Amino acid sequence: MRVVIVTESFPPDVNGVAHCALQTARHLADRGHLPVVVAPATAGDEADDRAPCPVVRIPSLPLPGYPQVRVALPGRRLTAAIAGHRADLVHLAGPFVLGVRGMATASRLGLPAVAVYQTDLAGYARTYMGAGEAAAWRRIRSVHSAADLTLAPSGAARDDLRAHGVPRVELWPRGVDTVRFRPGLRDEALRRRLAPDGELIVGYVGRLAPEKQVELLAGANALPGVRVVVVGDGPSRPNLERALPGAAFLGRRTGDELARVFASLDVFAHTGPFETFCQTVQEAMASGVPVIAPAVGGPLDLVVHGRTGFLVPPRDAAAVRDAVRALAADPGLRASYGAAGRAKVEGRTWAAVGDRLIGHYADVLTRRRTAVAV
Repeated sequence: MRVVIVTESFPPDVNGVAHCALQTARHLADRGHLPVVVAPATAGDEADDRAPCPVVRIPSLPLPGYPQVRVALPGRRLTAAIAGHRADLVHLAGPFVLGVRGMATASRLGLPAVAVYQTDLAGYARTYMGAGEAAAWRRIRSVHSAADLTLAPSGAARDDLRAHGVPRVELWPRGVDTVRFRPGLRDEALRRRLAPDGELIVGYVGRLAPEKQVELLAGANALPGVRVVVVGDGPSRPNLERALPGAAFLGRRTGDELARVFASLDVFAHTGPFETFCQTVQEAMASGVPVIAPAVGGPLDLVVHGRTGFLVPPRDAAAVRDAVRALAADPGLRASYGAAGRAKVEGRTWAAVGDRLIGHYADVLTRRRTAVAV
């Protein structure tokens, strides 16, 4: 199968869309298919040797106010890439700008398109503009209604899309590397550096941006015997360093280094209420770490309240603090939740979910052939 993956982001970018697109391309290549990736050019157009297939870079500009995000510019390179690859199917990863043009190109060429919903644009509109949620949903509905199939990463995202009128929506979750992320990487030397007085280590991993609401860790940060560790970077970092005095800000970490950090935590806390999936929650669970997350969106599919961690009301700093306090007081509970979390995600490998994706592709191609025959 010849597949063009049109993605809004790709490594060396570090985010959920980039990581999922990379894993998708890698799995397709491993299964003997022929993927090509089309993505915005990065700043300086760095090469990334992890790509398992050709990558076509589209000229791009940084998003105003958020330069870590780049937006592709209009041009003919996308159409040339899709046509030149003689694609059987176009995969649209988080279609927003480049993906919208990818959808239009697929339509013009008579190719089936599978759109992967990954970003809560409506939630971002509320966060950054204080309004515009209805307009965001109109755009989401317009883009995804043109696809042969939309794949949602969680039950909550699937139900949200259907409730807002998006047709042909199915569930496609995300995988996790359970070899890289594992409890055995717990590093006592790292723990001593992060918590020299033996504090309970509560970690957050992800972008430092307004929609992530990391400031909700302030109450937990003030608890005696607790050390908050923040991994990631973004425009909110200066404000968060003021809001979380004494917390350790480690900046961006990737690969095996990130896996060691995950495994060395006592508790993982995610605060953002706009997650369509929340890959870092799954990576923490694979690392054997109990999780605290908001009871909304993607975490609802991942965290079993009272078994693998705690689901708390979104935007509730006191609830986060109280959940941390409860786990701090009970090492046995932390161990039980961590082990249950690891067990819950052990079968969610990228190979398993990649095969499910190929099954969705096959269904779309079969429906197209049937429609043509009729």
